[in-house]
Amino acid sequence: MSVRSEYAVFLRGVNVGGITVKMAALREALSALPVEGVTTLLASGNVVLATGLGAMELKSRVEQALRDAFGYDAWVIVLDRDEVRSLIDACPYPADDASTHSYITLSSDPAALDELWDATAGDGTDERTRLSPVATAWRCPKGSTLDSPMSKATAKPKFKATTTTRNLRTLLKVQAAFPPEPAA
Repeated sequence: MSVRSEYAVFLRGVNVGGITVKMAALREALSALPVEGVTTLLASGNVVLATGLGAMELKSRVEQALRDAFGYDAWVIVLDRDEVRSLIDACPYPADDASTHSYITLSSDPAALDELWDATAGDGTDERTRLSPVATAWRCPKGSTLDSPMSKATAKPKFKATTTTRNLRTLLKVQAAFPPEPAA
């Protein structure tokens, strides 16, 4: 019996900016890989699945499957179940707040996240916290997400292949989509 790990896969930039991927078609494309239990959440490219592949191999195979099936230059971030839980637990911001939105920017490249961190320093309009080498939590006033320094920075082409952002509510839904853990 092979070791099976559970992962969340976050697609960058689908169903915005002209790249349309139906979640049923996404499930079908990924089900052709050596994975099980492919579950999609929302229409923004969030997937939970299990596989015997390691995270880097899964990332490579998912990106190629997306390129083949949908004809776009696909990039994904892959986190295992424990990494998702750890980021949520480390986030100091509320998932729901009357005046702000809480986000987590994920990166497959710690150096890119360092560069984003430096590029958005000192502005004072967003609150932000580094959660790990590959994740930064930030929040901004409701209604100003696209105008926030972090949102503007992550939209730059040089970060396209290495970052994606989700609101904290979405990460909570992803965490809830993992199958229940076996009792100890």
